[in-house]
Amino acid sequence: MEALDEYLGPPVVLEDESDSSDCSSRKRHKSKLPLAKSKLPLAKPIKKHFQKTCRICLEHVREAMLHHRWQEAAEYMASYTQVLEDRSTVKAQPDKELVWRMSTEILHHLPNATVTDYNIIYERMKHSGFKHYLMICLEHSFHLMLHGDIEAAKHQVSIAESWRHGKESVSQLQRIRLIHAYRSLLDYIMWCEKKSTLSNDNPFESDSQGMHTFFRLASTNLQEILKNPGVWDPFILCYVEMLEFYGDNEEAQKVLNHYAYDNSFPPNPNAHVYLYQFLKRHDTPDKKLMKVLKHLQVLVPSHELMLTYSCLLLQSEKESHTQKALGVLLEMLDFQCWRSNLDVWKCLHAVIHQLLQREERATSVQTQMAVRNDWWPALHFTSFHAKKDLEENSELFEVKASLVEILCPGQSPRYTAEMQMLTS
Repeated sequence: MEALDEYLGPPVVLEDESDSSDCSSRKRHKSKLPLAKSKLPLAKPIKKHFQKTCRICLEHVREAMLHHRWQEAAEYMASYTQVLEDRSTVKAQPDKELVWRMSTEILHHLPNATVTDYNIIYERMKHSGFKHYLMICLEHSFHLMLHGDIEAAKHQVSIAESWRHGKESVSQLQRIRLIHAYRSLLDYIMWCEKKSTLSNDNPFESDSQGMHTFFRLASTNLQEILKNPGVWDPFILCYVEMLEFYGDNEEAQKVLNHYAYDNSFPPNPNAHVYLYQFLKRHDTPDKKLMKVLKHLQVLVPSHELMLTYSCLLLQSEKESHTQKALGVLLEMLDFQCWRSNLDVWKCLHAVIHQLLQREERATSVQTQMAVRNDWWPALHFTSFHAKKDLEENSELFEVKASLVEILCPGQSPRYTAEMQMLTS
């Protein structure tokens, strides 16, 4: 194809009406043959007319899509795909991506669209150029996966794995790496299917051999994933599940530790959540659980596991841990999403009660609240909050009322006034 392009020469620039190059060429090479009457001068108007028609057709497609007239959009799109055959402009590649994206979007909204319709579009787009070949294969695989055709999805990924074009670029290498990852995910899905067919009475039946084959195929690619820094959450979970199934808990923990603590990977709260959940499943001591949650708290102080972290700190009964629990809970309540959570306020009440018993109110609570005095009363202790808390959750109202003077002494008269009026 490249040789043919060189033979035909560069594409004609439609906007340039000058024929000076042709004139100079004729001056250099005077042919002695009689000139035939040629219709070539009509080529430019024909191409211009074709491009104008495509432009109008595209505008109709756009208008139909904007107004959700999907059947009409599909009819216009069937005509617009002729632009794939246009080799006269430098915009051919963007047009191909446009056809790909718009066609799949229209099919997605057509109620009578079938898997065959999608297959036709994907296959045509894959053979219209090489730039988006890998991503089209991957998207095709996703579509087949969503429709439950795992074998066909794996076939598409296998095709993409073996595809190469020219010198391997950085972007192409990244896409191939992604395709390897999804190949392992499909192997995991097939492993799960085999697993579901195993009977509880005879776990060593013949299907377990095929099941182990899929595990081996998946684990090979998944091990390679960990060598490339990135966010690989679903793939890590699949790998850990398979390792746990075969009793290799040591390797599973090693994988999760690497994913959570390797500095070459981007900060990822989920990595610490997965490690915590794994350790929790295997009855790990609270000390190790708190270590994991400590790292998570730095990344996401509003995470729901911070309540668990606070409870673990409180249960340890160490003075430093109780003070740490106070800070963790106050940081949770800095976020609006926890404002009306009874469990958080009750845990805060328990922490403050324990600190007051040790006569550490001034050194702990006031120190933590010093940076919050300007805005905490407006966030938690207004008359509006008092009415709302009493109407929706009287227990929450009572807990907050018992803490208002400790947390914001003399700064929340509206909450306390409303409290006295409503309870009198």
